[in-house]
Amino acid sequence: MLDPLTSLTNAFTSFLFGKVETTRLPVRTSTGQAQAVYLPTAAPGLGDSGVIIGREVYSGKGYIYDPFQLYGQQLPAPHWLVLGESGNGKSALEKTYVLRQLRFRDRQVVVLDAQGEDGVGEWNLIAQQLGITPIRLDPMAALDGGIRLNPLDPSITTTGQLALLRTIIEVAMGRGLDERSGFALKVAHAAVTQGISDDTSPDRQPILSDIVEQLRHPEAESAESMNVDIDDVRAWGLDVALVLDRLVDGDLRGMFDGPTTAGIDLDAPLIVFDLSHIDRNSIAMPILMAIVGVWLEHTWIRPDRKKRIFLVEEAWHIINSPFVAQLFQRLLKFGRRLGLSFVAVVHHLSDVVDGAAAKEAAAILKMASTRTIYAQKADEARATGRVLGLPRWAVEIIPTLTPGIAVWDVNGNVQVVKHLITDAERPLVYTDRAMTEEGASDRELEAAVAERAAAAMERYPDSRSTVA
Repeated sequence: MLDPLTSLTNAFTSFLFGKVETTRLPVRTSTGQAQAVYLPTAAPGLGDSGVIIGREVYSGKGYIYDPFQLYGQQLPAPHWLVLGESGNGKSALEKTYVLRQLRFRDRQVVVLDAQGEDGVGEWNLIAQQLGITPIRLDPMAALDGGIRLNPLDPSITTTGQLALLRTIIEVAMGRGLDERSGFALKVAHAAVTQGISDDTSPDRQPILSDIVEQLRHPEAESAESMNVDIDDVRAWGLDVALVLDRLVDGDLRGMFDGPTTAGIDLDAPLIVFDLSHIDRNSIAMPILMAIVGVWLEHTWIRPDRKKRIFLVEEAWHIINSPFVAQLFQRLLKFGRRLGLSFVAVVHHLSDVVDGAAAKEAAAILKMASTRTIYAQKADEARATGRVLGLPRWAVEIIPTLTPGIAVWDVNGNVQVVKHLITDAERPLVYTDRAMTEEGASDRELEAAVAERAAAAMERYPDSRSTVA
């Protein structure tokens, strides 16, 4: 009981300043009793159906994600954008995600593997473990009977073939085709496809050299149909012929100037296109991605109730080219109806939003309802936050994230997640460098990030977040 002087002081203070907060006496209890008194709270997760990614850093709950389970309920689109500096865990996340998805029988994955070491792609070990031979696209190997993909493959519709030819030429030229060049290409393509259909050989495929030959020597009928001179048609198609000649006789020859290589298994659970032998900074990479994208659209995506994942590393080669981005926009819209999840892996968002294809990039980013952001520099994190609409607390902690920990934004449900790797997955995931987390335990890393996240959220209580 309080003494009279203290009671009088408290009463006077309450009169002047309002009621004084009561002081609670400490309670001695067991942890079993305490957990019933102080109930733990956490934000709702994404459900319990799908693949396990890891653990939410702040609440400690398991984090489960699957775009096919969430699509139509919590996700307007099943597409996914992964961002972050090198060495922070993007590659490990991609690989374990694919391995875990392949445990479901109705899953199929295509990977465009643009990185590698020792003459093989980064996904080579996983492919070997699954008994799969990667489709290695290499200009030098193609000359000796290596893999070829034919842009004029009969499995691609004539409309798709013409669209693909236009994209190849526009990417190589760095500008759109004018009407006259487009007309010359159209009549050359029509002449080639009609000539092949009239050919007595049933296995004869049209190839790029046929198009080049028609551009150099157009048919008289094509000029007469438009009431123009044959020499004009030839002149209009000259630049187009020179560009395609590079795929036939230039530095890119061998990969596209012949029938598609037989034996490519499109029913395998995992299909890996090894692009590691292609110069990532050359014009060959976006051309290659355009050809692979359209070829897959017409040969791989089918209404067979399978759930398909199309994972593209170095995806800025797609998003940063207006012509390739337009093709992939159509692929994403079309594939969404047939169960396609597109996963784009990019180091920096500024690589695409400030590029020549800013409009197309914005459209593709808008389709990606899931965004995973690993550690970035502070200025890059702020720019990423503005473009993606991240809460302020998340933007603040992105530069402080340690390897393996990322901010996940699943259609507005924002969490900080620690990616967990099993012992069985570890040798398949860490193929080219030692683990960067070895300096500290998982629990120490999670505690540090959770503390920073809590401090950031206290500073921004009005920020959009679902983290408790």
